[in-house]
Amino acid sequence: MAETTSSEDLVAEIEALGGELAKAKASIATTIVGQEEVVDLALTALLSGGHALLMGLPGLGKTLLVDTLSKVMGLSTNRVQFTPDLMPADILGSEVLETGDDGTRAFRYIEGPIFAQLLMADEINRASPRTQSALLQAMQERSVSVAGVDHPLPAPFHVLATQNPLEQEGTYPLPEAQLDRFLIQINVDYPDRATERDILLATTGTAQAAAHAVFTPDALIAAQQIVRRMPVGDAVVDAILDLVRACRPDEPEASDLVRQTVSWGPGPRAAQALMLTVRAKALIEGRLVPSLDDVAAMADPVLSHRMALSFAARAEGRVLSDVIASVVDGVSTRAVAA
Repeated sequence: MAETTSSEDLVAEIEALGGELAKAKASIATTIVGQEEVVDLALTALLSGGHALLMGLPGLGKTLLVDTLSKVMGLSTNRVQFTPDLMPADILGSEVLETGDDGTRAFRYIEGPIFAQLLMADEINRASPRTQSALLQAMQERSVSVAGVDHPLPAPFHVLATQNPLEQEGTYPLPEAQLDRFLIQINVDYPDRATERDILLATTGTAQAAAHAVFTPDALIAAQQIVRRMPVGDAVVDAILDLVRACRPDEPEASDLVRQTVSWGPGPRAAQALMLTVRAKALIEGRLVPSLDDVAAMADPVLSHRMALSFAARAEGRVLSDVIASVVDGVSTRAVAA
C-alpha cells in the first residue's frame, strides 16, 4: 500500500512541476522569440542538474537566453567574458595579503565570479586551455581549490557556456575532459524568416517585454530530485546502453560506419547524461515516463561533443551528426523488433 501511495504522490509532484515548467516557458517566451527547441534543451540541462554548451555564431541570442533563464529560474548569476588574456584567478578568485589594524598580516580569500548559481561563460573558447581547465573541478565537484583550501560553490550550480565555431579566428578547442563535463551541447542556428520577422517587431520598439521569476533555487533543486525519481522502463535503459556502446568504434555493437569514421566514442558519463535528460525531456512535455523517442531526440545533444571523427572521415566530408543519426536508426530498429 505504501508503494501505491508513493507512486501517486510522485505522479502528483510531476504534474505540479509540469504546470510550473509551462509557466516558466511562457515567461521565457516573452523575451526569447522562437527557438523553442533551444529553450527546451536549456531547461533540460537545468532540470537534470547539469551544464550546457551553446554552440553558434555571434548574434543569435545565446547570451540573452542565459540571462533570461537566470531570471526565470530565480538564480543568482555572474557573467565572465572569456578572452585570450583571462587567467584562472579571474574566474576562481585569489588570496590577498591584508594588514590588520593591529599590524598583523594574513591572507584573505576573495571569491571570483564562479561563486554564483548560474555562471555564464561567454565565448569560452576564446580563452587559453589553461583558463578553460580552471572550470573542470568546479563543474564536476561543485567546489574550487585555492591555495590548498576547498571552497564549496552555491547550490544549485550550473555553467551555461557559449562557444563560437572553431573556424572563427582567435578560438581554442576545448579539452576533451572539459567537453565531457557538459551534460548537453545545444546548437543555436539562424531563425527562419517568420521567426526573424517576429524578432524584429518584438525587439525594435519603444517597449520590450521582460521575463519574470517563476522558480526559486530551492524549487529548482526539488525539481531536480523529482527528475531523478522518475521511473525509466527497461526498454529505454537498454536503448540507452545500446546507443552509447554502438558509438564506440572498439565495441562489438559498433557498426561498420562507426568503425570507419569515429576516432573515439562516448564514455559511461554519456549514458548517465541520457538517463537524466530523457526524464527531463518527458517532464517538460508533460509526460510521466520517458520513451524511446526521447532517447532518439537526446542522442545528438548528449553525444555530439563526446565523440570525434577520424582525420580520414573529416577529409571525406563526414558529419558527426549524420553518424549519430545512423546509429540511432539502427538502435531504434532493433528496439522495435524486440
